[in-house]
Amino acid sequence: MRSLASLLAFLLLTLSAGCGLLPDQVDETAGWSANKLYAEAKSAMGEGAYDKAVKYFEKLEARYPYGRFAQQSQLEVAYAYYKQQEKASAIAACDRFIRLHPNHPNVDYAYYLKGLVDFNEDLGMMGHLSMQDLTERDPKAAAESFEAFKALVNKFPESKYAKDATLRMAYLVNALASHEVHVAHYYMRRGAYVAAANRAQTTLKTYPDAPANEEALFIMVKAYDALAMNDLRDDAERVMKKNFPNSEYYKRGLNRDVPWWKLW
Repeated sequence: MRSLASLLAFLLLTLSAGCGLLPDQVDETAGWSANKLYAEAKSAMGEGAYDKAVKYFEKLEARYPYGRFAQQSQLEVAYAYYKQQEKASAIAACDRFIRLHPNHPNVDYAYYLKGLVDFNEDLGMMGHLSMQDLTERDPKAAAESFEAFKALVNKFPESKYAKDATLRMAYLVNALASHEVHVAHYYMRRGAYVAAANRAQTTLKTYPDAPANEEALFIMVKAYDALAMNDLRDDAERVMKKNFPNSEYYKRGLNRDVPWWKLW
């Protein structure tokens, strides 16, 4: 029995040692230079193999933290996560780069990429679900995207990404205003006229130049009228007619038979 036990122990040790030599346990990148790691990672990116690319970039940074490819690898990892739609990881990678390299020549791209992550997370989904009730959506992603683009434009006005960021900011402002107006519209449908008027008024104050303010003003007119608050109704209507004398809302009211996104 003792011999049998010894034999089994020997076999187990042999198997354990053998498992460590299996092909899937071998690090294929062992001995690779920084150049080769970077080249293979970029090749993987080009093929859409983002998991593999991230693995190579992270190995490169770990092995050659002070080499010329290390900082670039951090940006590439952020982009790979972005392409994989891993929002949290992409933003964390952007924030890490900004924190570690505030004076890097490409730090403007980190701000731009951070804005893109939230921009696509919120508005890309809106595009696919264009009939979704916006009162059920959290505008946090749009607001965070706006802040990232704003930081880029303020810190790096001459950046090649500044013009596109500015255009996206304008789009985001109206998206956020449209969300607020949609909530006000929601209150109107349910007869919560005070809440509707207050939400519409907040929209006007927060986003004074947004196209969605046309509907916000009309909601205020209708809400105050329903509340028999004639002075406030007349004030809102005077502003409405001055700024939007030919508004379609006078003809069709608050009817929303068309998708909300076609209104702006």
